[in-house]
Amino acid sequence: MLSQEEFITTDSSYFVYSPSKTALDMFLYPLQCGHFTYLPGYRLVRESFDSFLLLYIQEGALTLQTQEQVQTASRGQFVLLDCYRPHAYSTDVGWSCLWCHFDGITARHWYQNILSRLGNVFAVSDSQYIIGRLTSLLDMFSPGGVIREPLLSKYLTDILTALLLHDPSDEKANAHIHMAEKITAYINEHFAEKLTVSRLASLAGLSDYHFIRIFKKQTGFTPHEYILNTQMNTARYLLKNTALSVKDICFSTGFSCESVFCSAFKRREGLTPAQYRERG
Repeated sequence: MLSQEEFITTDSSYFVYSPSKTALDMFLYPLQCGHFTYLPGYRLVRESFDSFLLLYIQEGALTLQTQEQVQTASRGQFVLLDCYRPHAYSTDVGWSCLWCHFDGITARHWYQNILSRLGNVFAVSDSQYIIGRLTSLLDMFSPGGVIREPLLSKYLTDILTALLLHDPSDEKANAHIHMAEKITAYINEHFAEKLTVSRLASLAGLSDYHFIRIFKKQTGFTPHEYILNTQMNTARYLLKNTALSVKDICFSTGFSCESVFCSAFKRREGLTPAQYRERG
């Protein structure tokens, strides 16, 4: 469903789920989950909302208020919240996030143990793994998706286990997280330029060797693979949604010539750019 709330963009989507009796008795389960972009000026104040909330901030920042304290959460951080208790959050700058309201027979025990280690706002070294599990939850509710409650519970358990295992004292790991996020953001803005490993490593303040090793550990891709993924994702979008020529798309996505672009695209997609566009 698309959101119709004030100060939330109209392309923000969410899903609502009603667990079975079996899930209520046995599992962790999502109640609502989504991908929202909040506009500056958004504010929510609640006395109670029967669930726990996990969100990952992709861009921007929010101010979180609980009975204990007021905190700021920003890009690359998670928020874990007991919504059974009074709470509020707002933003002056806007933010976008993946989020999931969840509950279950063991949910409070998970929440209390993670809260005692990490607090309500935190960053973790295995954020890509957790983001992947949150995305998998969302994907299960996509049109035609098959809802398997044991798998929903597993995804939530995987997420909470990763949070519980995170060592907040590991400053080196946290530094690696922020480095990878900084570089992926840079790539997303500059992928059409001639990006080299040395240039990216310099931005990260690391040698080429250590940069490649740490970047792959954090993202699952080498820098070259991540750049190519970004180029191909953009090319696919432009082929399907614009009238730009293949040549124009080639240069706007950072390839040196049309033949190199077409060869790379066919290796990845099994089709030439023209065939991909015609397929509809």
